[in-house]
This record gives sequence, structure tokens and C-alpha cells, in this order.
Amino acid sequence: MPNAMHLIIADDHPLFRGALRQAVSGIVSTATIDEAGSFEELTGLLEQGTDVGLVLLDLSMPGISGFSGLIYLRAQYPAIPVVVVSATDDTETIRRSMDFGASGFIPKRFGVETLRAALATVLAGDIWIPPDVDLNAAADPEMAQLRDRLVTLTPQQVRVLMMLSQGLLNKQIAYELKVSEATIKAHVSAILQKLGVESRTQAVIAAAKISGSH
Repeated sequence: MPNAMHLIIADDHPLFRGALRQAVSGIVSTATIDEAGSFEELTGLLEQGTDVGLVLLDLSMPGISGFSGLIYLRAQYPAIPVVVVSATDDTETIRRSMDFGASGFIPKRFGVETLRAALATVLAGDIWIPPDVDLNAAADPEMAQLRDRLVTLTPQQVRVLMMLSQGLLNKQIAYELKVSEATIKAHVSAILQKLGVESRTQAVIAAAKISGSH
């Protein structure tokens, strides 16, 4: 385990970020820990290019819904492990998190001791999920197909889809991402093609489906 460990805790609840920070410090006392209260803050930290070794990600925080943040991080920063820490911890949510490339899933209801054990496992390069969860139960084939389509999106296309889901227009998305409206139109066309849908509305519905109960 590297001494100069750099982690980011991404959660919109300051109290929970504090609890996670304590748990991490208990395992790696020398770790550098940054905190992000929104997805924008998280991507801002990652764009600074410092050597981040792990992201602890809440599934629902400002700027993301459901699995969109996880999908984006895995596409944009494939080398950085992401562990989902969530209050929603049904088997389907855990399964989808792992399918989308999470290195672990820690339910928020677990105490500090379990949190520490889980983090130690992930930091050692292994995957951790709650021991009582069976990921081999029958998966929904329609969901699996949608998931396979979503993971073909580029990082920028994931961002565009996230913004479409928030109800933004092409012009607004172009402004936010500092590109031309024509570029956004091209992204939207590519998203529709990759998801196998015919309209923006259908793309948003597909994205919402994968978000499950969030």
C-alpha cells in the first residue's frame, strides 16, 4: 500500500465525509484526502492531474443521478479505482455498480469497523461487497443490454447525456462544456445511435432506467 496515498471522498453530506475521512485515516495515516460535495468539485479535483489512487463516490449527489457519475469516471479515468458508498444498497444497485466498473460497494449503514475492513480490502487491490449479497442471482436481460450500450459512450458523451437528463438544451450544454452547438448536436446523434433510441426523450428515459431508484 503506497504511503503517499491520495484519495477523494465525494459525498454531499459533510458529516458522512468526516466519518469516511476518519475511517481512511485509521488505515493509511499518511493519506492525502480531498473532499468533494458535488460532481463538479470532484471532476475539478481530478482534472488537476494529481496522482489520485482511489475515489469514494456517493451515487446521488449534485450533478449526477444514479450511475452516470460512475460511468463517467470509469470512461474518463479508467486507471483510478472507484468505490461506491451509498445509502441505497439493494442487490440490484450493488450489481449495477459492479457492472459499471466499481471496485467495491460499501453501504452507508455499516459501522466504521466494516468501513475500515472494506477500504483496506480495496486498497490492497481486491474487490469488496457486502458479504450477504449474491451477485449471481438472475440479471435483467434488458438492463444488461442497456448497460452494454451505455459503456460504449465516450466520457464527453456521458457528460452530455447527464446534462440532457437535467433538462438542458443543446445551447446550454455547449456553453457549459465550452464547445460549439454543432459539436453537441453531433454528440447527441452519436448517443442516440449508441443507445439504439430515436429521440432525446428516449435517451433520457434510458438513462433514468439505469439509474434505478435514484
